[in-house]
Amino acid sequence: MSKANIKMKLAAFLLIFGFAFGMGTDVTSGISTQTQTVTAQASSRVSANQAKQIAQINANLSKNQKAAKNWIAYHESRFSYTARNGNCYGRYQLLRAYLHGNYSPVNQERAANNYVSARYGTWTHAKHFWQAHHWY
Repeated sequence: MSKANIKMKLAAFLLIFGFAFGMGTDVTSGISTQTQTVTAQASSRVSANQAKQIAQINANLSKNQKAAKNWIAYHESRFSYTARNGNCYGRYQLLRAYLHGNYSPVNQERAANNYVSARYGTWTHAKHFWQAHHWY
């Protein structure tokens, strides 16, 4: 495994860890702070205030649920809040109708949790469905 590949995997891990626990991550240096802007690969920027709101939205998710949610985010959009695919948009590739015209990262997180809760019950169930069907 090349050094560049190791660095990229480490940066992705730090990014996932930061989102899971509500911290901002500077991917270029690996330093975590509460006030820095978080940037995922090919994503829109998330402000410190948005990161706090996202942490609150995800606060009631267990470690396993957060991991499943991040797994889906990676496979749907490579963590991009601006990814587009037909009538689907954002980090979780939700139908635009679910977002009601609000494409902000905070609304995407809230809408994704609501969608998964209503359809699958938990993020781990959604992940298992995704693994079997390559969509959720």
